[in-house]
Amino acid sequence: MSRVVLAMSGGVDSSVAAHLLKQDGHEVIGLFMRTGSHGDSLDRRAKTCCSATDSIDAQAVADLLDIPFYALDFEREFARIMDDFANEYAAGRTPNPCVMCNIWLKFGKLWAYGKQVGADFVATGHYARMVNDDAGRPRIARGVDPTKDQSYVLFGLRRELLDHVLLPVGGFAKAEIRAIAREQGLPVHDKPDSQEICFIPDDNYLRFVRERKPEIVSPGTILDEDGTPIGSHEGIAGFTIGQRRGLGIAVGEPRYVVQIEPTTNTVTVGRREALDRPGLIASRFNWQIDPPSEPIRCQAQIRARHRAVAATVTPLADQQARVVFDEPQAAVTPGQVVTLYVEDMVVGGGWIDRAIDLSDRDD
Repeated sequence: MSRVVLAMSGGVDSSVAAHLLKQDGHEVIGLFMRTGSHGDSLDRRAKTCCSATDSIDAQAVADLLDIPFYALDFEREFARIMDDFANEYAAGRTPNPCVMCNIWLKFGKLWAYGKQVGADFVATGHYARMVNDDAGRPRIARGVDPTKDQSYVLFGLRRELLDHVLLPVGGFAKAEIRAIAREQGLPVHDKPDSQEICFIPDDNYLRFVRERKPEIVSPGTILDEDGTPIGSHEGIAGFTIGQRRGLGIAVGEPRYVVQIEPTTNTVTVGRREALDRPGLIASRFNWQIDPPSEPIRCQAQIRARHRAVAATVTPLADQQARVVFDEPQAAVTPGQVVTLYVEDMVVGGGWIDRAIDLSDRDD
């Protein structure tokens, strides 16, 4: 019998994952991450994970399934994620803290704990699948439910870890998972999905950055594409590339954020067509296949709700890669991640450093 440590958030997905793993004959140990980011209002409970209430829910499921359950203190490690989030926004980038949480905590610290207790696998409730490629090597693939697929956030898992990863819910549709939860009498069967960043339940990023790092937030100027000042802002952390609403300006036609410049503390807005870019440069690139020595064809996804598009990726030095789309894509956003696929299997991904223009496609 193999031993599995399972990240249990108190939600329906990880709860059903526990049931499925036990049903498959695994010895399951449930682990909950205490992050220090846990208010307990009903509104918060409906939007986030990892609150104190979520811990109670996870414990109740573990008791019902008769599996060991432990809450681990990751408050110090999670503070690093929150600081990284604030620093990235202050640098004019739009971070994805859920990716960092997966890499550093769920498949980092939890797996380190798992090895200490003799675990063979680490598992989560992500909607993604583990499959074998033609060479028999384990790979992350898209979940069968396209509306819930979360393989995008798992590009950062190291190749050597994939032999030890289980993703039990990725072969089911969300409706099937809820049905299983009801059939098994799990108390979280109708619990709403988490929707927001767990440490910003009100979705006010600027407020969070101002409170976390007050010294790096200051008012600045909003510029039109020609450099003309057309407004002011309270801090660049309140903006992201492609943003249209909440700009606080009126110019008679729609304007979108097309550039955020931290050195001048300015936000540049422009017309919709100004958002289109032919490609990007990504850094801290992690390959889940043998790193190619020449360009390869792939599908590129540049944000969680972006439909992957045909592209060519070229590996560069210093863990970088150049991704060129077959057709220009809108709102290529520094700080977000790009995940690459071949036949629905993840081949790798990295953090978007910058969009490229036609003039530097071959730089």
